[in-house]
Amino acid sequence: MSEQQSTDDSIVGADSGRAPQAAGEHAPSARGPLGYGDRVQLTGPKGRLNTITLVPDGEFHSHRGLIRHEEIVGLPDASVVVNSSGEEYLALRPLLSDFVMSMPRGAAIVYPKDAAQILSLADIFPGARVVEAGVGSGALSLHLLRGIGPEGRLFSFERREEFADIARGNVAAFSGRAPENWTVTVGDLQQTLPSSCDDGSVDRVVLDMLAPWECVDVSARALAPGGVLICYVATVTQLSRTAEEIRRSGLFTHPQSSETMVRGWHVEGLAVRPDHRMVAHTGFLIAARRLAPGAQLPELKRRASKSEFTDEDLASWLPDMGEQGDPGAWTPEVVGERGKSDRVLRKKVREAQRFARERGADD
Repeated sequence: MSEQQSTDDSIVGADSGRAPQAAGEHAPSARGPLGYGDRVQLTGPKGRLNTITLVPDGEFHSHRGLIRHEEIVGLPDASVVVNSSGEEYLALRPLLSDFVMSMPRGAAIVYPKDAAQILSLADIFPGARVVEAGVGSGALSLHLLRGIGPEGRLFSFERREEFADIARGNVAAFSGRAPENWTVTVGDLQQTLPSSCDDGSVDRVVLDMLAPWECVDVSARALAPGGVLICYVATVTQLSRTAEEIRRSGLFTHPQSSETMVRGWHVEGLAVRPDHRMVAHTGFLIAARRLAPGAQLPELKRRASKSEFTDEDLASWLPDMGEQGDPGAWTPEVVGERGKSDRVLRKKVREAQRFARERGADD
């Protein structure tokens, strides 16, 4: 499914406008017949996707008719339903990637293409102890929780209470309850991580924040030898600054950087060509592994080149480097992040909490 197509009409009230009756009594299921509390992705005749939560007495409305939720309940997954005007809709349980694209958002999410790469590059395994900062809207948290399984532990950290509340609602809504192996701590990672995780007790650290270089040292203390640090950043300047701090720390292997671009293809008969649209740049990933205490990373043998640089060279485009550097120059506005007003965030918190109740999660 394209990462740009999903819409969520149940969240914004396109069902019937009436309040769901006892929706919290119904927990979603991952397989079997569709039932109350389940998320359902309805695909219309023109390919438009509408994601709803099945609730008692609920209705899905479009400008071409309606479908009562009770007509969907009891059907097998991947069934076809007909609305009041005779149009057919394909009803499917959303995949995890579909779910995160249609859930309420406070902060920008980590797209499924990047979440999949993070799970692979960081080698997230069942039973792993993983630290995540910041939590945003909970999209990456959902992928990490699936990767570590019920035996693992996920420690999420978020500076803003509103983002933490939205993430809690979305994660609880996914399975109908808050995972017992997940904790969300509101506060600065540098201050709260040492009191949450013992030194050397963490297998993986995933940083999705404005200035991950500020948390390299505290992440190194928490990581076990051989553990993975992976950072998700939006701009080239953030990527460069993070790489230089990882190198300067002397605590990690040489960092590896990459970005992931996904291009779909139109395949229909003899018309086989790339799609006109693609999900291109969303962010960069930079990963390194924790060295054993006292280990010295061997220098890479390479030919001398004109690419040698000094701190003064870096200071020419990294605002906090050099004697005249200003660490406060790194702001969300400078790197192009679009924030939401407090009013919008409060609305998103209410939507996420209502979303969780519809899916059977406790308050």
